[in-house]
Amino acid sequence: MKSHLKIESRQLNILFDSLKDLGYTIVGPTVREGSIVYDNIDSASGLPVGWTDEQSAAAYKLKRRGDNSYFGYNLSPYSWKRFLFPPRVKLFSAAKKGKSFKINSDSGNASVPIMSLPNYAFIGVRPCEIQAIKIQDKVFNNWQYIDTVYKNRKEKVFIVAVNCTQAGGTCFCVSMNSGPKADNGFDIALTEVIDKGGHYFIVEAGSEKGNELMSKIPHTVAGQSEIENANRLVQTTARQMNKSMDTKDIKELLYANLESRHWDDVATRCLTCANCTMVCPTCFCTTVEDVTDLTGENAERWKRWDSCFTMDFARVFGGNFRSSSRARYRQWMTHKLASWIDQFGTSGCVGCGRCITWCPVGIDITEEIEKIKEKGGKGEYFNHKDTKVTKEIKKD
Repeated sequence: MKSHLKIESRQLNILFDSLKDLGYTIVGPTVREGSIVYDNIDSASGLPVGWTDEQSAAAYKLKRRGDNSYFGYNLSPYSWKRFLFPPRVKLFSAAKKGKSFKINSDSGNASVPIMSLPNYAFIGVRPCEIQAIKIQDKVFNNWQYIDTVYKNRKEKVFIVAVNCTQAGGTCFCVSMNSGPKADNGFDIALTEVIDKGGHYFIVEAGSEKGNELMSKIPHTVAGQSEIENANRLVQTTARQMNKSMDTKDIKELLYANLESRHWDDVATRCLTCANCTMVCPTCFCTTVEDVTDLTGENAERWKRWDSCFTMDFARVFGGNFRSSSRARYRQWMTHKLASWIDQFGTSGCVGCGRCITWCPVGIDITEEIEKIKEKGGKGEYFNHKDTKVTKEIKKD
C-alpha cells in the first residue's frame, strides 16, 4: 500500500482518463478570473500549468513560473468543502393541496438517492485540505449526528492528494501538524518533481481504490534517489514557512483571556465581512431560509452557508447576544482554536492561511495569538476600559 511508484508527467492524462472510465467527475485546480479555483476539468491541460500564486496578508497575485509544473501553486481561495458541504442546498419543497400541503421529497438534496449524486474525483488536494476534510467528517459524519448530504457525497469521493513542494506566504500547516506531506486520508498521493532527471511524479497509494487506479496507469517502481528528491522538496517546503503558531496550551490561553484588552484592538480593524469564514475549509455555520412564490401555493426550504460574523447569526428573541465586532471576532477565533477541541477533539484550524490572504485588512490569526500572549498571557481579564476585573475564567 505504501510502495513508491513513478509516473511520467505525460502520463497524467492517462490518470484523468482512467478516473473518467471509472465514472468519476473530475474536479481540480484551474485558472479562472485572475485566480486558481477548483472546478470541473476534463484533462491535465485544464490544470494551472506553469502558473503559481503569491500570497500575503490581504494580497493574492497570479504569476508565471519558469517551468511547466502542474501543481506549482499554493492554495485556491476555494476549498473542497463546497463540493461536500454545498453553499446552498434545497432541503425540500411543498405545494398547497386544498387545506393541506404535499411535501415533494424528491426535490431536496438530502433525500436524493445516492446513486444520482456525482462521483467526484478531487485532483490536487493539499495535505492541510485533507486534514480539513477529516475535521468536517467529525462535524457532519460522526456517530451521533449525521448530515446525509455530506455523508452521501463524501462516500463517493476519490482523493488525489498532492504534497506541497513550495510554501505559500501565509501557510503555517507545520504548526498544525497538517502538512506539507500527506500521511493518510487519500487514495493516491503525488509529489511533483522537476529536475535534471525530467518531469515526473512519485506516487503513493493509500487505499485499495488507489491501487486499482494505479494498475491502469503505466508506471515504474521509483528509485531511491527519486524518492529522496521528492522527500527533499517536501522537507524544504516545511523549512520555508515563515509563519507559525504556538499551539501549546492554546485552548487554556484563549479561555483565560476572554476579556483581554486585545479584542478591542482587533475590533477596530475587523470589518466583520465574513471573508475568513467563507474561504475557511472547516467553518460549517449555516442558516435555513423558507421562500414562497407570489401565489403562496408553493414553498421551499433551503440551507445555506452563514457566518458567526453576521449580525443575524446571533439574533434571538429579545436581542442580539453577540452584537459587537469584538464579540464576533472573539467567538470565531476562540471557537476555531479552543472550544472546537472540546466539541470535536481537534483544532478547527489546519494552517492553510486562507483567512490571512483573503482578509481585506490583513488580520493575521497567528499574530493575534502572539498578541494575546503578550497582553494577557498570565490569564488576567480586562473589561472594555482595560481595567483588570478577575483572574477566573468567564463565559461570554
